[in-house]
Amino acid sequence: MLPAETIIAIADELAEAERSRSMIPRLTARYPDMTVEDSYAVQNEWRRRGVEAGRRLVGRKIGLTSKVMQVATGITEPDYGAIFDDMMFENGSVIEHDRFSNVRIEVELAFVLGESISGPRATMFDVMKATDYVVPALEILTSRIEMDGRTIVDTISDNAAMGGMVYGGNPTDPAAVDLRWISALLYRNETIEESGVAAAVLNHPATGVAWLANKLSQHGDRLEAGEIVLAGSFTRPMWVRKGDTVLADYGPMGTISCRFA
Repeated sequence: MLPAETIIAIADELAEAERSRSMIPRLTARYPDMTVEDSYAVQNEWRRRGVEAGRRLVGRKIGLTSKVMQVATGITEPDYGAIFDDMMFENGSVIEHDRFSNVRIEVELAFVLGESISGPRATMFDVMKATDYVVPALEILTSRIEMDGRTIVDTISDNAAMGGMVYGGNPTDPAAVDLRWISALLYRNETIEESGVAAAVLNHPATGVAWLANKLSQHGDRLEAGEIVLAGSFTRPMWVRKGDTVLADYGPMGTISCRFA
């Protein structure tokens, strides 16, 4: 484990990068012995400061759950990060592009929990039972750490690259549909760029949420009733620039869109 003062110093760097909308040098280049547990310690310090500053924790994101995302990043295991209320945008929002760095969009399903889920032996069936509804979501990725050569240690420290999320469409009872076959078409400026099917997330998106519950249990934590969980992308990340309009069509589950100004 890295010394506590090093964890705090890294959190300081990331906080300044977030404030100045800049990037810091890759952590694994400077701390080659840094572990996954060290990176979650950095993330927890960042999250603790957010809560202390009055930000409200509303959920979690899961990253790198699909093969297409693992290939795109060169990282082979999932990770997770925190979602604060000021990261959430309603369908049709106009979003400040300069608020983020290296802005990309991912297509996901969000699970809104009606009951808590505790590991370490949570299953997708526990997730289905605990979920009030699922809803279409776009995740906005940001990166406060230089991207070339990043490992999962860098990504986790950077709150799993979570910048924000757009949600909307038709809230759906997870028992009413086969979640594996939920599909989406992703457009940028009226041109289709990506498409995917939710089974790409660990064969069933609820499996990702169960993975998260079990991972959190290792850190003495659990998923709480009322939390929203982004289950992981089933398309590759799509780069967006200032002025771009983004739309995702989920068929019967509706459409969600935003514009970056």
